[in-house]
Amino acid sequence: MAAHFGRRLRKGAATTAVAAAAVAALSASQAPGAAGEDHGRQTTAGTSTPVPDASTDGNATGDSPYYTDLPPLNSPDPSPSPTTGTPVARGEAEAGIPATVLDAYKKAEAELRSAKPGCNLPWQLLAAIGKVESGQARGGRVDAAGTTLSPILGPALDGNGFALIKDTDHGAYDGNTQYDQAVGPMQFIPSTWAWAGRDGNGDGKKDPNNVYDAALAAGHYLCRNDWDLSQQAGLHSAILSYNNSQDYLNLVLNWLEYYRKGSHSVPDGTGDLPSHRSDNGTGHGTGHGTGHATPHTTHPKPPATPPKTKPDPKPDKPGGGESPDPTPPKPPTPPAPPQTPTDTVDHLQDAGTAELTAMAGDAFTARISTRAENKVGKSVAKVRIRFTITGDTDATFAGGETVATVTTDAKGVATAPALQAGEKTGDFKVTTAVVGRSVKGVGYTASVTERAADTLARTSDTAPTCTPGGEFADQVQVKATYKGAVADKVAATATLIKSGTDATENDKGPYFKDADGKTVRTLTGLRTDDKGLLTLPKLYADDTTGTFLLRITTTGGATLTVELKVAAADSSASPSPSPSASSS
Repeated sequence: MAAHFGRRLRKGAATTAVAAAAVAALSASQAPGAAGEDHGRQTTAGTSTPVPDASTDGNATGDSPYYTDLPPLNSPDPSPSPTTGTPVARGEAEAGIPATVLDAYKKAEAELRSAKPGCNLPWQLLAAIGKVESGQARGGRVDAAGTTLSPILGPALDGNGFALIKDTDHGAYDGNTQYDQAVGPMQFIPSTWAWAGRDGNGDGKKDPNNVYDAALAAGHYLCRNDWDLSQQAGLHSAILSYNNSQDYLNLVLNWLEYYRKGSHSVPDGTGDLPSHRSDNGTGHGTGHGTGHATPHTTHPKPPATPPKTKPDPKPDKPGGGESPDPTPPKPPTPPAPPQTPTDTVDHLQDAGTAELTAMAGDAFTARISTRAENKVGKSVAKVRIRFTITGDTDATFAGGETVATVTTDAKGVATAPALQAGEKTGDFKVTTAVVGRSVKGVGYTASVTERAADTLARTSDTAPTCTPGGEFADQVQVKATYKGAVADKVAATATLIKSGTDATENDKGPYFKDADGKTVRTLTGLRTDDKGLLTLPKLYADDTTGTFLLRITTTGGATLTVELKVAAADSSASPSPSPSASSS
């Protein structure tokens, strides 16, 4: 049965309830593991399983409406290419993806494969979300650079059937200075695009209406929080973070499965256009999801026409007649916009954040917690807090982002994702702000220290020996650890010292050679490898015999002293220490 479920719904009858039922029906037959909804979440096997937790940073789309059209039950039928023999899908119209849009999805996948390899983002997931959000940019109505020929806007998120999100971008992206609207082919709300936006086509701009920019931003958004999209839990969490609706999850999973079984490129502007939306196409339904492909702006209703007065059946004076019309009532005053939790926030307060210190390359053990409070110090729940990393640092939040938006919990507390230290040492700042409101925030200082080791040990028990004027047979190799774990990329110094009590550089005995072959007895700029190993260059001996000392030190205080023996080849007794060397 290849007929499209969505198209079988008569116009005006594609309600959210019907669409939800259709999604559940198709999910049960076409998407293994896709969950339906019944208080607890019911799998196709009928067992109750919890929905994976969506991201704590709200939703990319503000839970705006989305297209509910479902893929055909029969998947595209691949046929081999006459030139390569590779299967090429030539199925129904729904399998066709506009060429530029498809290119944007595949380029985003390629970049994420390099930037976040553990995410395992498939381009088909971007295609599935792009289909549901905007019908693949209105069937690929984009220019050569990938920018939509006209803006794609969701309805105003004014609380009338949708979430209430007051303006956060001063209309810069959506042209609306009162409420936010989802923007572009991947339908980002402005407050999310402000930190998730990317430049996918290399033109120096981050434009939510450009399919290359939007696809790359969506890929990074789906890959945050260390989600692995090759695993069901990570995949479901990522999709729900885009739009926190079980119906939306099931729908995207269906399109993902459909595109995985086959798809093909079609010319821009000729893609199949979906026709049913979760809000019934009116802009004020009860569905959740992102906006529709047709630009839509919500206008206030005009005031009702004052009712006409009827003639008074009883004359109020001799001779009969009608009473004069009373003064027409004044038009009703438009109601004030409903107050949101954000409107009540007076300031942000630290919620017990511990000292923020981490070694380079490590995750911070402490996490930033901030509480939203009103004027009397009472906590405010359901407020979006934006955490931003600033300063000369390569530290990020888990997932590689420098900005994270988290919604306060029932206690008014928002806990930022774990910080991940980069390689740059020193201090940096994390600032907090309420999304959509200018109030006093909180600033946090975090410090990144150098990688360190507290223990050094040789990897061999063989004592390094050499004849005068010769070359030591074995190179000295040590392993560094910190609190028992491998200490990788730790800076180290190796010096041939005078004695165990005199760490100054020796002027005779064993030595290293620099790039020009000159004698050096101190090596700096050394660093352990990813296994914590440090292999020193070859050592050479001058004509002085005896026992000499090589001292290796690292950042963090690890120290190891190695004895080096230089003796004549025919000597049967242990050589005597030279005047300039002694054991430690």
